[in-house]
Amino acid sequence: MHVRFFGYLFTAGLAIPFFFFLSGCGGTLYAVYATSTSSRVEEAKAAGAVEYAPYLYYLAQEHMKKASEEASRAEYGDALHLIKLADHYAEQAIETSRTARSSSTLPQ
Repeated sequence: MHVRFFGYLFTAGLAIPFFFFLSGCGGTLYAVYATSTSSRVEEAKAAGAVEYAPYLYYLAQEHMKKASEEASRAEYGDALHLIKLADHYAEQAIETSRTARSSSTLPQ
């Protein structure tokens, strides 16, 4: 009888902190993606996206801004969706810029 009781206490003792960890996970996950995406947008700018892929670059920037607004209101699901879109657009801007720069430097 005592073994079962202590088993339940042990299980509850692990489950409760785990539940609190998961409940705060949205902000943490958003922060990780936001940091990565911010770096990627800067990389796009360095790759010449402002000149070669302005539409994709500004899409990435504006999605990042909107994601930040959503995160400030603790809407982490929406913020995470927007920051992933921003990352996608930044990656496309980088690829487009690199392709455009390499084709513009070819001798004609």
